[in-house]
Amino acid sequence: MAFLNSVVSWLMKKRIHQIELFLKYPCDVQAELLKKLLTTAKDTEWGRNYDYKSISNATDFQQRVPVSDYDSLKPFITRVMKGEQNVLWNSDIKWFAKSSGTTSDKSKFIPVSTEALEECHFKGGKDMLSIYCNNNPETTMFSGKGLALGGSHQISDFNNESYYGDLSAIIIQNLPWWGQFLRTPNLSIALMDEWESKIEKMAEVTMAEDVTNISGVPSWTLLLLKRILEKTGKASVKEVWPNLELFAHGGVSFVPYREQFKKLISYEKMNYFETYNASEGFFGIQDRNHADDMLLMLDYGVYYEFIPAEDFEKDHPKTLTLEEVEKGKNYALVISTNAGLWRYKIGDTVTFTSLNPHRIKITGRTKNFINACGEELIIDNAEKALAIACEKSGAQIREYTAAPLFFNDRDVAAHEWLIEFEIAPLKLEYFTEVLDNALKSINSDYEAKRYQNLILRLPIIWAIPDGTFYNWMKSKGKLGGQHKVPRLSNDRCYVDEINNIIAAK
Repeated sequence: MAFLNSVVSWLMKKRIHQIELFLKYPCDVQAELLKKLLTTAKDTEWGRNYDYKSISNATDFQQRVPVSDYDSLKPFITRVMKGEQNVLWNSDIKWFAKSSGTTSDKSKFIPVSTEALEECHFKGGKDMLSIYCNNNPETTMFSGKGLALGGSHQISDFNNESYYGDLSAIIIQNLPWWGQFLRTPNLSIALMDEWESKIEKMAEVTMAEDVTNISGVPSWTLLLLKRILEKTGKASVKEVWPNLELFAHGGVSFVPYREQFKKLISYEKMNYFETYNASEGFFGIQDRNHADDMLLMLDYGVYYEFIPAEDFEKDHPKTLTLEEVEKGKNYALVISTNAGLWRYKIGDTVTFTSLNPHRIKITGRTKNFINACGEELIIDNAEKALAIACEKSGAQIREYTAAPLFFNDRDVAAHEWLIEFEIAPLKLEYFTEVLDNALKSINSDYEAKRYQNLILRLPIIWAIPDGTFYNWMKSKGKLGGQHKVPRLSNDRCYVDEINNIIAAK
């Protein structure tokens, strides 16, 4: 395997030169990509409707084609799922990534073309490895197996030639032979539908392998690692897999999970790399060891636009191109892709930490925030404040969610937090005080609304029983895969459901 490790590492590093090209000419690469997308799709139904043949630049594109969301594209996507082709994209599409983003019962089906698989998702996975190898030339990662914690897929109800499932499962199903050779467990286990049985089978099979790298969503990966430690009786994951060196994570912020992983793996030289891989496309990769931002990948068949914060709720929002964005501002991401998503709002918000090269951080969701009285609390604020509260109180958080308690006849508004602690603080009152002060220091709108408790009072924090979030997700049929606990909500739907589960027990 040592020879294979050397060959694969060398091939991965060759890609670095192509990455350097878009680092040097980012706006030119994006402009050329837009032209390629328009030319490719000009004879589709969508392309004819908006006369793609006559669009010559980004300004024409923005003026002619409306910004869309899933509801506006859904009729076209449904037709493709039923077997129609050349509707949004010119090549046949038979795969659809099932995505909810939250625990909502409503699912989205995102088209995944062959081009999107090859030029975006697979390319992103290979680039992550290329960048990692370039940053860590001593790696022996390819001497063992990669553990991919994916979802499941099934034949859709629309057409026996079209398939849907978690994006991770679609990627695993379509990996080339050499990719299958380097991964574990086998497909029959990796694509199991029933999540609890799947975790048990994965633990049984993978704990006997030489796993050198793991990829997956942090919350579900933790569940697997804990089960493996239970079955093996080992104190550390490093005792089970002595050659483990990398966890590539994405889907949710790693901040609440970092200390839990460090405790379970117990290896100072363990590397954690963040990726921004959504159902709609692969967008970003952490390109520096120990960084907290990601390089925006500009040659994956995805054309980017950005909606400024003040336009989030507008029907016809202003969008900016890559050359117009500013560092430190909050933007909603808009994409046009090589799978036929046109000027599509994916619901994520990002901020640029650097413009040369273009590096980003995910700051939250356009719909996952709390703004009960003008405080405009976003997930990035919450994650930073919780990290401070944990550090000062010695606590560790497993999962959490928060929602507003609105004004009533007896009291002013507040934020209610439901937190499942891995390690609970000695005094919840102290944790609450530190969290509140951290939020004030991070968010000036929150600080203003907290002034003398006139509008917003001290947060209400509940330490809820172990397993509550798991049981809630299970009750909604949302275990595993791409499903994740919604962090912030501007209504009380999720919080009330969870409180009802606690009360019932």
